[in-house]
Amino acid sequence: MTILNSPTERIVLIFECKVKDLENFKIWSKDRASKYVYDLKEESSISYEWHVSENGKEATLIESFVNSDAMMIRLGNHVASPLATEVTEHVEIMRVLCLGNVKKDAIEALTPWGTQFHFHHSGYNREVVGPR
Repeated sequence: MTILNSPTERIVLIFECKVKDLENFKIWSKDRASKYVYDLKEESSISYEWHVSENGKEATLIESFVNSDAMMIRLGNHVASPLATEVTEHVEIMRVLCLGNVKKDAIEALTPWGTQFHFHHSGYNREVVGPR
């Protein structure tokens, strides 16, 4: 069990997007993007999950990481991957929100996207993050 209000290094990235073509997006996000990221086997990546609105016009990507350094590995892998150009064929990124105590290099990397940063304040997380 975790202690209430203990510091955490966990980072959550949230991308809110407009979907361009729902059927193509569903195929791409499930069979291409999710599989590609999963196969990278980034050890300190906790999750990579797409969520689609009821009307299919919006999608949200939520990624979580053990710490800021792990998020920077994911961003570096993204930039070097074919997904970096493919994603804009399927969605328009409307908003990026970064939750957690990110380091300066992460702030510099995410700021050009208009990212909003919210730093950890209080609460708890019962998730046990172990080696992958």
